[in-house]
Amino acid sequence: MNIDLSSKTVLVTGGGRGIGAAAVRAFVEAGATVGLHYRADHAAASALANELGDKVVLLQADLAQAEACERLWREAVERLGHVDVLVNNAGVAVGSPNEPDSQTWLSDWERTMAVNLTAPGLLCRAAVAHFKPRGGGRIINISSRAAFRGDQPDYLAYAASKGGLVALTRSLARGYGKDGIAAFIVAPGFTRTEMAQDFIDQYGEDYAVNDIALSRLTEPKDIAPTLVFLASGLADHATGATIDINAGSYVH
Repeated sequence: MNIDLSSKTVLVTGGGRGIGAAAVRAFVEAGATVGLHYRADHAAASALANELGDKVVLLQADLAQAEACERLWREAVERLGHVDVLVNNAGVAVGSPNEPDSQTWLSDWERTMAVNLTAPGLLCRAAVAHFKPRGGGRIINISSRAAFRGDQPDYLAYAASKGGLVALTRSLARGYGKDGIAAFIVAPGFTRTEMAQDFIDQYGEDYAVNDIALSRLTEPKDIAPTLVFLASGLADHATGATIDINAGSYVH
């Protein structure tokens, strides 16, 4: 099936690397114009934008700051003209053992929640306000298998934030479906990204491979086609659903 998104504009947060970069590439290949958000790595984001051409618009923001989230949405609408699809992909996974002092643990918790849950909440809120007068739109929130099966003790905040993202997405789907707004959850398992490298370094790649049903770790390119499909409108009656992409390591 060839999906044509040539009439669509998409905002992808965390689009400079990993799952986000694979998503940006896949959306452009399907014809979409993409707002590529990045936080700090301008070189990587710029290199990808230069490779893909004038279908990509670079947008910088630190999503740990609420005002930056709101500015990002305004700039995306201004520079793209409008937004049809929001992909909340940006996230952090901060390892925070229980041993540090309470202030360190709380700081790690608050940063994780700010980026992984508050920022998507603010962007979803802005997207709904933008979508409603336009007759609808689509929101794709990248959660994690950790939202459903939990995570290592060092990553309590990560799992909790991704669980909150699931509840947020389901609420959006239930609340705004009649406004033409569909919302989906994509829940990857362990995926070979730069963000996952700390985990690999700590626990070893064999730990991750032995936890899945397939013979290799999931790559960002294994996730991107599902995002294109969800953005196309062909799956709108699955609004509120979770799509598990975790190589059979957790099925719920």
